Amino acid sequence: MNSLHFLAETKFFGLALTPWKIIGLSGSIIFGLRFLIQWIASERARKSVIPFGFWECSALGSFLLLAYFAIYRHDSVGVLQSVLPLPIYLRNLYFRYTHHQPKHAGSQPRVEE
Repeated sequence: MNSLHFLAETKFFGLALTPWKIIGLSGSIIFGLRFLIQWIASERARKSVIPFGFWECSALGSFLLLAYFAIYRHDSVGVLQSVLPLPIYLRNLYFRYTHHQPKHAGSQPRVEE
C-alpha cells in the first residue's frame, strides 16, 4: 500500500480531507479564534481591548487562507479577502515587536477606581 495515498484524501465524518483542505480549515479556525482571544482579553480588562494575539491569529490565519485560495483553489475572491487586510495585521505586529511602551494615552492601563 502506498503511504502517500493516505495523504491524498482521507474521509472524516463523511467529508473528504486533503492536505490543502486541512491548511484551509486550519486558517479558518485560527482566524476565527482571534475573536475568542479578543473577547477573553476584553472581559479580563473590563473594557474593549485588542490583544496582540488577535493580530497574530489574524496574520497566521490570513497566510494559511491565502495559500489555500491562491495555490489550491485558484480563487481570486478568496485571495483578495485574505491579502487585502494582511498589511494591517502585519503593521500591528510590527508595532508590537518594535514599540514596547504605549505612546498614546488611550493605550495606558485602566486606573482602578
